[in-house]
Amino acid sequence: MAPDETNPAADEHPWWPGARAAAQPDAPAQIMADTGDITTYAELHAGANRLARWLQGQGLQPGDHVAFCMENHPRYLEVAWGCDYAGLVFTAISSRLTAEEAAYIIGDCGARAYVTSRYLAHQAAELVPLTGELPRLMLDGIIAGYDSYEDSVDGLDSSDLDHYVEGVDMLYSSGTTGRPKGVDLPLPAGEMGSPNALVLLTSMLFGFQPGSIYLSPAPLYHAAPLRFCMSAQRAGGTVIVMTRFDPEQYLALIDRYKVTQTQVVPTMFIRLLKLPEEVRSRYEVSSLTHVVHAAAPCPVEAKQAMIEWWGPIIHEYYAGTEGNGFVYCNSEQWLAHPGTVGTALQGQIHICGPDGEEVAAGEAGTIYFGGGEFRYHNDDAKTAESRNPSHPEWSTLGDIGYLDADGFLYLTDRKAHMIISGGVNIYPQEAENLLALHPKVDDVAVIGVPNEEMGEEVKAVVQVAPGVDANQDLADELIAYCREHLAHYKCPRTIDFDPELPRHPTGKLYKRLVRDRFWPDAAAPAAGA
Repeated sequence: MAPDETNPAADEHPWWPGARAAAQPDAPAQIMADTGDITTYAELHAGANRLARWLQGQGLQPGDHVAFCMENHPRYLEVAWGCDYAGLVFTAISSRLTAEEAAYIIGDCGARAYVTSRYLAHQAAELVPLTGELPRLMLDGIIAGYDSYEDSVDGLDSSDLDHYVEGVDMLYSSGTTGRPKGVDLPLPAGEMGSPNALVLLTSMLFGFQPGSIYLSPAPLYHAAPLRFCMSAQRAGGTVIVMTRFDPEQYLALIDRYKVTQTQVVPTMFIRLLKLPEEVRSRYEVSSLTHVVHAAAPCPVEAKQAMIEWWGPIIHEYYAGTEGNGFVYCNSEQWLAHPGTVGTALQGQIHICGPDGEEVAAGEAGTIYFGGGEFRYHNDDAKTAESRNPSHPEWSTLGDIGYLDADGFLYLTDRKAHMIISGGVNIYPQEAENLLALHPKVDDVAVIGVPNEEMGEEVKAVVQVAPGVDANQDLADELIAYCREHLAHYKCPRTIDFDPELPRHPTGKLYKRLVRDRFWPDAAAPAAGA
């Protein structure tokens, strides 16, 4: 079918769903993994147009803020695109937050409208008295204080808007260190569908194009899943949305839909590798062309095993919601520099000591990026803390790492996770990576706990694999295993067991919640995610 002549922007600037809807309206924009339900590009574009009209009807103007909080709902991306079409700054809120936490974000971002679903009715009810007077919509039913999304939006005109203004997300950190903060980004200056930096990166590095099949196994409210899904749809691909990650279902989806691209976190690699060989061998994964991972350091042994299994199609990047830098490596680069996260494609890397000055190659320090500007919404102090004391034009995400002689970056740990025991700095990521691969361990957190003589000592909190007994014999076995591979001072002196560690669905560990069990509030060192 020829492009719609009433929508010239679809021809001039093709990087948005409207272009795909005009050219191939029946092409699938989204498939829900659990049900197989398909949303076509015509349906996605029409729904986004209707929501944009509703938002405009509430008086929202380009640059105003809107918030939404849902599970991985079939209309989640429609909501995001509707906000984008209206030129709004949109904030996706974690569906795991309490009403008090969500209300803080709604108030902090200055949302002038709010969208949720009946699935979150309990949280939604508690939000009503906490968020004042603002328009609220609910999908799949209503409760007091909310209007029906379907009744309010679905009857509106679905044709193209008279004028599109590209919006932008303002996403909040996951809140594992206390109050989350939004990252302010400017509204795009170009016409709707003009390619942004992420679109160019995903198309050039990861092969996003019309006809791509992108599998998303993570919650859509998180920065990487939301932005990659929207980038896949900007490119004209199909997004397959999982409601939650299950390793065997993930492999089955790759096989069934001939997935070409996907993005995971290292814990997903580890869970895939722990599947029995007879399960792994049931599914064909040869359709994959690009497997992207990020969000946390990946154990070297796990990544090596994944490359051996899937081939040299695994790509890694290191970046943050803040967008101040982007570090990348492909499989060939990683195999030549095992453990690296790559070299900088955006922002210049500077590894700095406590005085803010750069350290020598091979020496660990705080990772700063030069050339990338951002600020935290309503928090000048946090913005200032992210800047280098000697070079304020350099900014950090709070990670520790080092550069090798070839300029490849290696992550050591989060600065806030560092354990100081007897004056020695210990980064727990090493022990975590090692224990995570043990066959009797399902998940693990390594933390510092109080020690009267040393200040802190190293402890591991372990979630055992199914069918494994959590007892002192296993604790002794795991400590001995660590000592076989690491210097003793880096290894846990004690191990506790937990039925389930508090891990974010994106794979990030709420380490603060684990540490808080062992530290009196006043005595605990500052902890990170």
